[in-house]
Amino acid sequence: MEIAPNRKALTHERIVETAARAIRRAGFQGVGVADIMKEAGLTHGGFYAHFASRDALLAEALAHAGQQSAARMAKGNAAREAEGASPFRALVEGYLSERHLSGTENGCAVAALVSEMPRQSPDVRAAAAARVRGLVAVVEKALPEGAAPGLAAAIASQMVGALQLARTLGDNAEGQALLADNRRLLLAQHDRSSSSSA
Repeated sequence: MEIAPNRKALTHERIVETAARAIRRAGFQGVGVADIMKEAGLTHGGFYAHFASRDALLAEALAHAGQQSAARMAKGNAAREAEGASPFRALVEGYLSERHLSGTENGCAVAALVSEMPRQSPDVRAAAAARVRGLVAVVEKALPEGAAPGLAAAIASQMVGALQLARTLGDNAEGQALLADNRRLLLAQHDRSSSSSA
């Protein structure tokens, strides 16, 4: 028989969920404990009943954001594969999509935060490194069998970079064109099992 989470566990989960969205939206430096607690509908004073420090919250929020985006990506990939896309095409078309371009708050934590990650505490950097490894593993799994060593990391780097550059240009024709160019080139180079247009 499952035991329902207690009030403290539910509150903790709400704080982490709020922080996961906030850091993707505003970056690590763009959010403070007071902001997160207020957005979660809680008082600042209750923070230390749940976390030893701001960095402890950031590390947990980053892990949560990564799990959320991985689950969302897997669901979208499965839907595209059910429509006939190869695993690689499904991944590239989902990651480099217009929806992801505008969905910073709920999208890939690596793309949203990668430029800030090296300047964080060791705990936050460790959580960030786990997110990067997770993204590379997702790409590796989607590649055709026998792909060259290191190819998954190179493709993950291109996808993250393309998404960041497109977001810099904006959710407009220019940003969308940059994503489309990267989709087309990645699929032409690495998608052997499908010939449909990007």
